Amino acid sequence: MSFPVYLWLGSWRIHPHILFESLAYAIAFRLVLHNVRQDTISSPQRSSVIVGGMVGALVGAKVLVLLQHLDVVWQSGENFLLVLLQGKTVVGALLGGLIGVELTKKSIGVRRSTGDAFVYPLIVGTAVGRIGCFLTGLSDRTYGIATSLPWGVDFGDRIPRHPTQLYEVIFLLGLMIFLLIRSRYSRQEGDLFKFYAIAYLGFRLSIDFIKPDFHPFLGLSAIQVACLLGLLYYCRSIPQMFAFAPLSSRVR
Repeated sequence: MSFPVYLWLGSWRIHPHILFESLAYAIAFRLVLHNVRQDTISSPQRSSVIVGGMVGALVGAKVLVLLQHLDVVWQSGENFLLVLLQGKTVVGALLGGLIGVELTKKSIGVRRSTGDAFVYPLIVGTAVGRIGCFLTGLSDRTYGIATSLPWGVDFGDRIPRHPTQLYEVIFLLGLMIFLLIRSRYSRQEGDLFKFYAIAYLGFRLSIDFIKPDFHPFLGLSAIQVACLLGLLYYCRSIPQMFAFAPLSSRVR
């Protein structure tokens, strides 16, 4: 396999990152629009929350990707603009979106949790996007370090590497199955999002140790530091992930 793996639509040759990223956004947004119809807040409030989350996600994705690639950014203004315009990170989007939603809810007086509607769209969208990252190869900078394991992938530099993009896809599919099972048991409003956030941030904190990233913060990358901060924010909710109780036992 030669990377990037271009895809053909008739006579058009489409870059995999552009195709799968577009699909990820389209699928996730469609699922969000479907899920939010089931929440309990008004339509104007719902629209404000979605916009606040999107703005926060965009800002968070850009800020964190700049911190993640400080080693490249400070080399030249051209690199700074390139990373700013093209770079983004899921962790930054997740945490930025969370901040944007919470600030918006506070400003419009919404106290109910609204995160559950975004869980499955985020999982599916991220998984689809990671397929595009894998097919893009080295230029995407999401591959792993060198490995001698039989499933190591040569992305074009003749070095078998951990296909960390596929690891993430597998993890996300497993997480979705777990959450579908967990949702059958007693839980409070907003728990699904907490479960998702804790699991994903924990996964990224771990998997990024086998990525050849810049690790200036006590051996951690900027993304890993952000994951730690997010986990600290949710630390009180971690025991709930494993507190399974039948729905019939829920206090009424």
